Amino acid sequence: MAVGVPSRQLFIDGEWKEPVKRKRLPVINPATEETIGEIPAATAEDIELAVDAARRALTRNRGKDWSRASGAFRAKYLRAIASKIVERKTLLAKLEALDCGKPLDEAAWDIDDVAACFEYYADLGEALDQKQKAPVSLPMETFKSHVLKEPLGVVGLITPWNYPLLMATWKVAPALAAGCTAVLKPSELASVTCLELADICKEIGLPSGVLNIVTGLGPEAGAPLASHPLVDKIAFTGSTATGKAIMTAAAQMVKPVSLELGGKSPIIVFEDVDIDKAAEWTMFGVFWTNGQICSATSRLLVQESIAKEFVEKLVNWTKSIKISDPLEEGCRVGPVVSEGQYLKMLNFISTAKSDGATILCGGGRPQHLSKGFFVEPTIIADVDTSMQIWREEVFGPVLCMKTFKTEEEAIELANDTRYGLAGAVLSKDPELCERVTKHLQAGIVWVNCSQPCFCQAPWGGTKRSGFGRELGEWGLDNYLSVKQVTEYISDDPWGWYPSPSKL
Repeated sequence: MAVGVPSRQLFIDGEWKEPVKRKRLPVINPATEETIGEIPAATAEDIELAVDAARRALTRNRGKDWSRASGAFRAKYLRAIASKIVERKTLLAKLEALDCGKPLDEAAWDIDDVAACFEYYADLGEALDQKQKAPVSLPMETFKSHVLKEPLGVVGLITPWNYPLLMATWKVAPALAAGCTAVLKPSELASVTCLELADICKEIGLPSGVLNIVTGLGPEAGAPLASHPLVDKIAFTGSTATGKAIMTAAAQMVKPVSLELGGKSPIIVFEDVDIDKAAEWTMFGVFWTNGQICSATSRLLVQESIAKEFVEKLVNWTKSIKISDPLEEGCRVGPVVSEGQYLKMLNFISTAKSDGATILCGGGRPQHLSKGFFVEPTIIADVDTSMQIWREEVFGPVLCMKTFKTEEEAIELANDTRYGLAGAVLSKDPELCERVTKHLQAGIVWVNCSQPCFCQAPWGGTKRSGFGRELGEWGLDNYLSVKQVTEYISDDPWGWYPSPSKL
């Protein structure tokens, strides 16, 4: 059955509102290149309204309606959202696949994760009630001290197009669980499911202004949100270039930011691996989500002694991957999200060839697909470490590879990057895996796998991949401020200044 894109407006102060300038943007199906709907395009005027609504929701009834309510109170709303996500799973998954091009099976998996993430942060938010007033041990008996954890305030959440609803949830769920109010600005390339989240919030009766969702272009909507003086924090996932701009804007007001940015992650395959298992994890690490993953292990380092056998298996298996319309059964690679990304992929591959690299498979549009922004899963060999393809994030289904002889050489090659989001090590030797894990300069290390992600475990990088951690308890801490409360409990006066009556 055909799925239509619902016609929505901006979601501000609990209501659908037309953009002040009445602008709209087309929704393009990347598999067909056809316009399948529209989304509202917010500008600075709409951001002003959204931030004002969030600020009022934060302080309404002196915070008793949300920010200073119990964690258990807020958890009820998060669980209600999760329930509605599950109820609408089939529709949401199809909308996600139509909007950003990811295979339907992956989109359905994402929607399951969305519901689980809201449930998880409902539990953590509820547990906050028992953690308040945690005592602090002091060396002086005349004082007692405890700690309060309080919401940071109004937060601006700017999210990417590769996991549209899931990446939004990684920020929205902990922010609301912490008691913050929020303005969410999803990517203009894939906003449809985030607007459906707004519809769910309206249906469950989330207090007005607690979550505002404004779609639109980065310069017209994202930039005013990042620089708004009444936004207390910005959480951003996206490109390193945009992350720098957001950090610069936030610095003018000494505003905290958390940034989850780009990556060029290595996957190291040692000679003792099971070839079939290692080949599949290598494929999954870079072709999952059409290769559009910040943590993609897109630099393959394979030990020289098994390189010929391993690469032959990898290339043959990659050629068999089903690339098709995301809604087709069995699709494992769909189109990249937009024409701009499609042309960028082809340019990366063309430059690699010009630089002297060898295309082992893929490298262009699949012959059986004349429409859509499809790029074949591509493997590139004979790569030098100075080449663009080795050093820059492609953000598509493109794997480049080199061989190594020793463990030390592998670690050196793996860490020779300005990024530090993730890395993977594949070997049957647990001691070797532990050594390599300790030496990899990355926020996430996978052992004998690539890309598994659980909302209970921290996510984030080092170097130019950003800072701060999402998910797990660390994700909740992102939106909490720690307040020290210390009380003098002695009946005696402090006695530092002599009393005038005794002089």
